[in-house]
Amino acid sequence: MPHAQVMTVVQWAKGVDWRAALQHSCPHHALVWITRGQGIAVIEGVRRGLGVHNALAIPAGTMFSLELGKSGFGLVCEVPSGGAVPMPDGPQHLRIRDVARQNELTAIFEAMQREQNSHRPFMDEALNAEANLVSVWLRRAMIDHQETERATAGERLVRAYAALIERDFQNGRSMAVYARALGVTPTHLTRVCKQVSGLTAADMLTERSLHAARDLLEANELPVGQIAASLGFGSAAYFSRFILHHTGQSPSALRGRTAARDSMARAI
Repeated sequence: MPHAQVMTVVQWAKGVDWRAALQHSCPHHALVWITRGQGIAVIEGVRRGLGVHNALAIPAGTMFSLELGKSGFGLVCEVPSGGAVPMPDGPQHLRIRDVARQNELTAIFEAMQREQNSHRPFMDEALNAEANLVSVWLRRAMIDHQETERATAGERLVRAYAALIERDFQNGRSMAVYARALGVTPTHLTRVCKQVSGLTAADMLTERSLHAARDLLEANELPVGQIAASLGFGSAAYFSRFILHHTGQSPSALRGRTAARDSMARAI
C-alpha cells in the first residue's frame, strides 16, 4: 500500500531543475509548504507568485510547474491519490499569516520526517495518520482563506486548455487543434495564455511534451522510436530533433548524462 511522505522540493524534483520547472503532473496529491525565499508556480495555466509561508495544494493529475529561486526552500507532503486521506479537488494557494497556523503545519511535517527517518514498525500507518492531520490543517486553512474573486474569462479558458493538454498531449496534436476544440483562434488562445500564465499556448504544450519525453528517456531504456511513438511524434528522427532543439543534447546524450549522475550519486 502506498503511504504519504514528506520531502524537500529538491528531492521531489529528483535533484534536477527541469522536473519541477517544466509543465507536468504528478500521480499523487501534493501540499507544498514554502519556508524560505520566493518563487513562481503555474497551475492549470494560471501564474501565481509564491512567498514565505505559502501553502500550495496540487491535486493529482493537475498540470503545473514550480520554480523557486536559489535561496528558496520548501517541503512537500505527497499523499497517494484514491486513498483515505481527503484532499482538495482543485488547486489551492494559501498565504498563511497566522504564526500559530504556520507552526502547526511545520510541526506536522517535522513529525513525518522523524517517522520516515526512524523506520520503525507500522511507519506507513503513522505517516498516513500524520497526512490526515495535514488534510485537516489544509481544510481549516481553506475555510479561513475563502476566495471571493471569481476566475476571469481568460483564466477559465487557460484552465480548460491546460486540462486538455494534460489529457491529450500524448496524441501529438498541434496547438491549433486545441484552439479549435475550445472554440477560439490560435491567436486568441496564445494572447490569453501569455497574459494569464506568462507562457504562450505553444510553449505550454511544448513544455508538457518535453517533460514527458525527458522523463521517459531518463527513467528507462525503451528505444527512442518507441518513446517517440508513445508521445505522438511522427518519427524517431523528428523526436530527436525536438529533444536536441530544446535541450541542446541528443536523446542518447541525455541518457548518458543521467546514467553518469546516478553512478556518482551511488558512489557518494
